[in-house]
Amino acid sequence: MFSLRVLGSGSAGNAMLIQSDSTALLVDAGLSAKQLVARLKQCDVDPFALKGVLLTHEHSDHTGGLRVFCTKYEIPCYCNSLTAEALKSELTRVLCRVFRNGTEFTIGDIRVRPFSVPHDAADPLGFCLAHDDVLFGVLTDLGHAPGLVLESLRGIHGLLIETNHDEALLHQDIKRPWAIKQRILSRHGHLSNASAAHVVRQLLDSSPLEHVILGHLSKDCNRPELATQRVDEELKAAGHSSTKISCATQEAITETIMLGASSGTFPS
Repeated sequence: MFSLRVLGSGSAGNAMLIQSDSTALLVDAGLSAKQLVARLKQCDVDPFALKGVLLTHEHSDHTGGLRVFCTKYEIPCYCNSLTAEALKSELTRVLCRVFRNGTEFTIGDIRVRPFSVPHDAADPLGFCLAHDDVLFGVLTDLGHAPGLVLESLRGIHGLLIETNHDEALLHQDIKRPWAIKQRILSRHGHLSNASAAHVVRQLLDSSPLEHVILGHLSKDCNRPELATQRVDEELKAAGHSSTKISCATQEAITETIMLGASSGTFPS
């Protein structure tokens, strides 16, 4: 079984707690160290019990609390070589374990397969995590989902996917310069509600999705009800109305999500 809780998600900081029978780890550490400790306490998790922090990429909303948190609690950080290089000044006192994209490794009893995603960072990643017979996918900060990404997530039972913006609200936003809007909308930017819903629809052909968690919502250019409605429409259109949807926010921890299904074997 997997136990999942998003500690916070949005442009101000992202972190997710993943627990198996004997292993607890974070995906990203974008909240401050103080916030990470406080939110882990709400989950009844001692920071010293964490086996590692998996990094998707080096942007500050995913690494803001990394140096202080990992140093204080002696937690190893797992990332690829280009991300490690981009974070060189932040990792001087952090135990950094570097892995290769596409190569499976383990943290405790959780198997991890990292895969490349298109985003404007040094070498950004998604993850497929496996424990016993359960697969969980992490797909955040990407402009589109090419075939390799979809194949890497084949067979998942749960998914964290970014629904960054509603395109109409983004176009209407008067605070963002046109160049920033173009970056967000680019193929190396961020997924819109519609784009994320399309990815979910594609994954349904190969995956027994039990639960979809929507994350990384823009404070100004999205709303939870818009993101949820768009993904729900795709699920119902595909005949998967039983798949549950949760929406992560910046301010609060999600409820505990338990995953358990039929096959946790990585696609060959």
